[in-house]
Amino acid sequence: MNISSLSPETRQLANQLVAFETSVKRTSEDDPNATCGVCEKLRKPLVTLTGAVGYSSLLSRALTLAKRESPELSAVEVQPDGSLHGLKDETAQAHPILVAYLLSLLVTFIGRDLTMRLLYDIWPEFPGSDPTTSGRNNDEAAQ
Repeated sequence: MNISSLSPETRQLANQLVAFETSVKRTSEDDPNATCGVCEKLRKPLVTLTGAVGYSSLLSRALTLAKRESPELSAVEVQPDGSLHGLKDETAQAHPILVAYLLSLLVTFIGRDLTMRLLYDIWPEFPGSDPTTSGRNNDEAAQ
């Protein structure tokens, strides 16, 4: 897998996650808080596994890759605790790209099955994240 390019399935999964988080929070689709919400919800279990520095490094790498594709993210920074700073409304179109690269890195490091399990644990109501059903579809979605 070439981490510098995203698969259509990973892009779709990221878009769906941001849209799902938007619907849960009842915010507009252009609200950067939905992306922050996705990253924040992923941060908690990943900090447990990797520590704050590990998660911050992972998110920083995802942001670096996303900035290549969407220069609008140039003002965004990852704080030492793994939180995002500088995500503004004008970068709303680029938000799912950041999530997509984060998911892509997770798949690279922990595999598709564990990534989908993590998503299901965080968002049990999210369609398609249940790792116990249609495993093939979940593998394709996380590629």
